[in-house]
Amino acid sequence: MTGESERMNIYVDFDDCLCETARYFSGMAERMFGRHVPYDRIQFFDLKSSFSLDQEQYEELMREGHRPEVLLAFEETPGASEVLNGWIDKGYEVSVITGRPNSSYEPSREWLDRHGLEHIPLYCLNKYGRDGFIDKNDFSLEVEDYYKMHFDYAVEDSPNAFRFFSHLPELKVLVYDRPWNRDCEFPGDGYRRCMDWKMAKELVDRG
Repeated sequence: MTGESERMNIYVDFDDCLCETARYFSGMAERMFGRHVPYDRIQFFDLKSSFSLDQEQYEELMREGHRPEVLLAFEETPGASEVLNGWIDKGYEVSVITGRPNSSYEPSREWLDRHGLEHIPLYCLNKYGRDGFIDKNDFSLEVEDYYKMHFDYAVEDSPNAFRFFSHLPELKVLVYDRPWNRDCEFPGDGYRRCMDWKMAKELVDRG
């Protein structure tokens, strides 16, 4: 594939696309608050609801989950780095756009580097309106600047983030299969459920 395909731009979410964040949070919720909710039973992207936490408990969970040593401990989603590096080798532009606050940038950047993704830019975008649980909770990518970016494909697990794709009518969204998105309605025909990174590669390569 040459020409236009070499300039293909791909948006990739971080948590639960590149790494197994929810599996880790499931264990933390049980250790910290005695909430036994196995990964496969996480019903909502909103972990406060999924783990039946009050606001104080939720903020404590989020603070714990954003400590650098915790962020660095997340397991890679199988096949993620191999597929992303394969796209880069083809000349595609890949950007990781996360809802994590900018205070998490350094360990997030280190995680990417440790997993062979050092050539991929990382942006922190306020996708979910989260604030309060971490001091200096700002974001490195302003929403107005994000809307100036163009993508051909997006890999995303959160239905709450779909609103950030409405300005790109030709965008193809690969919804990474997770328990909390299995019952959601897709906003348009450009959305396709993606069971794993092998499937994501096949869909992008087919065009």
